[in-house]
Amino acid sequence: MIEDPPLIRLRRRFPRPDAATLAALRGLPTGFAVDAMDGRGALAAAIKPLPDTPPALCGVALTCEAGPADNLAVFTAMAVAQPGDVIVAAVDAFAATAVTGDLLMGMMRNRGVAGFVTDGMVRDIAGIVAVGLPCFCAGVTPNSPVRNGPGTVGLPIVVGGVAVESGDVVIGDADGVVIVPRAAFATVTARLAAIRRAEAELDARVKGGLTIPEWLDEFVASGRIREVD
Repeated sequence: MIEDPPLIRLRRRFPRPDAATLAALRGLPTGFAVDAMDGRGALAAAIKPLPDTPPALCGVALTCEAGPADNLAVFTAMAVAQPGDVIVAAVDAFAATAVTGDLLMGMMRNRGVAGFVTDGMVRDIAGIVAVGLPCFCAGVTPNSPVRNGPGTVGLPIVVGGVAVESGDVVIGDADGVVIVPRAAFATVTARLAAIRRAEAELDARVKGGLTIPEWLDEFVASGRIREVD
């Protein structure tokens, strides 16, 4: 390259969900959100809440691409975050160093950040637990990163196999993390009542002794099963 690239490319302004959308999605189980998006939307299975940190998470995605062994972009995201944002950090699943520790997590909490999600590692478990902020990651290592860049903040990323844009809604629970894209807000919120109703009805039937659902009885009797000895 003729010139060195900037250390951070920053997009500070992006469309944000309205209060009604956030209220409709807050407290929603990740499975319900996935059902409302036709069975997809969850990040890679390895990304789970750090043990003993709050597993419930809902907020506005603020994306950053930190790259391997670097967290300058995470610091920059923290500096521009608004209360209620969830910092989502892509590191290309790099596992040799952590992307954050307890001190940076504490600064995020002090800024009003709602949580942190990464496809990489974190460190300082006891300190992060004491901070009390939801932290979803792929694992833990004591190795520390540097702050050299380059990176991005506010621009589209891919994390855990899912495309994420700033302004999407991030939902997390013990099962993992789901991204609700801006383009899906209306569809997801419109489907939630029917999903909750169907889930409650089937749950009641299972607790009441249901063994085989009607569709399975019909399938077994349909002639589409070939039995072999």
